[in-house]
Amino acid sequence: MTPDALQRLHLLQLVSPALPVGAFSYSEGLEVLVQQGRLADGQAVEAWLRAELRQGSLMLEAASLPVFMEALVRWREDAVDGDPGAARAAVLARDSWLLALREAPEVRAQQRQMGGTLLRLLADLGWPLPPDPAGSAKTVLAWTAAWAWALVALAVPVRSGVEAYLYGWVANQLSAAVRLVPLGPTEAQRIQLRLAPWIAEQAEALARSETPPEERWSGGVGAALAQLGHGELYSRLFRS
Repeated sequence: MTPDALQRLHLLQLVSPALPVGAFSYSEGLEVLVQQGRLADGQAVEAWLRAELRQGSLMLEAASLPVFMEALVRWREDAVDGDPGAARAAVLARDSWLLALREAPEVRAQQRQMGGTLLRLLADLGWPLPPDPAGSAKTVLAWTAAWAWALVALAVPVRSGVEAYLYGWVANQLSAAVRLVPLGPTEAQRIQLRLAPWIAEQAEALARSETPPEERWSGGVGAALAQLGHGELYSRLFRS
């Protein structure tokens, strides 16, 4: 088997619905928008997904993946030399920055839970994070940083990793929409197909961009308000 073929199979495993990280239990505010009547059909769901792919917090996370991967490689190399402190600190600082961009406590909890679960899974599969400095607590990363470590550990190229991150987010949102909206699985697949060129284009641009994530902007105000309102729903299917 060629290295490229193995990388593709590793990537398919990462985006598989069978990956045991609990992503299926979160809607990231989608449930609120459906109950408000703002996402009543497939057309509205697709428009929402396109807006988030264009200007949501998701894009800041995806733009951070190449930076995370570079810092994680340095962390791994520095750990071999016995001094991973600076690279590890850079990863933790960016991880905290991304979490701070998420206004809703439920979404921050989601990011921590999924990230921690993915790191434990990778460790069980033979890819633990590099050792921490002597005497420090075990490192816990949120979802985006943990995903970046999975890409580094599995030797997945940056562009493919960014593309898969965006694809996986869309797939999870559509999975939630099928359970919340009058939206059948066939229509959900049509939406995923129509969004595929946009996902590929965005991934290519983010992987090649030299603009630091901190200099980008996010206009996901509607998503943030929906996520903040989720905890006040009378009844709900999802955890965010």
